[in-house]
Amino acid sequence: MAKNIKVFIGSDHGGYDLKGSLITSLMERGFDIVDRGTNSKKSCDYPDFSFAVAEDVRTNPGSFGVLVCTTGVGASMCANKVKGIRAALCINKDQAIMSRRHNDANVIVFGAKYTSPEEALEMFMAWVNEPFEGGRHQRRVDKINERG
Repeated sequence: MAKNIKVFIGSDHGGYDLKGSLITSLMERGFDIVDRGTNSKKSCDYPDFSFAVAEDVRTNPGSFGVLVCTTGVGASMCANKVKGIRAALCINKDQAIMSRRHNDANVIVFGAKYTSPEEALEMFMAWVNEPFEGGRHQRRVDKINERG
């Protein structure tokens, strides 16, 4: 499924290593990756990268986003401030799948402190390949989109 799927990815210093690992793994699988930073472990502000990724996903229909910070909480809070973004902080594969199936999440968020590179890759692959179920879930997504 990776062919022609654009993925915008960003992290702060706390997520830098996990982001790098994900970029390598996703590029090997054929995803079109756009790295929105940060480019070092030097202390920086997660909102800068979270908003950049969220805006990229908002303005590029059919694309997906990945955010990483130390806990995932700050990055998900920022991304969800952007209209049309449904960012899901995921800590296991089932959450990742359900966030796509029922919530049509378009950004997945990881906490580097709690998530290994292998777990993040497994969750991302399950997430990106899971279709939105629609049906009764569509009206709920519509309500989310009306607000934000």
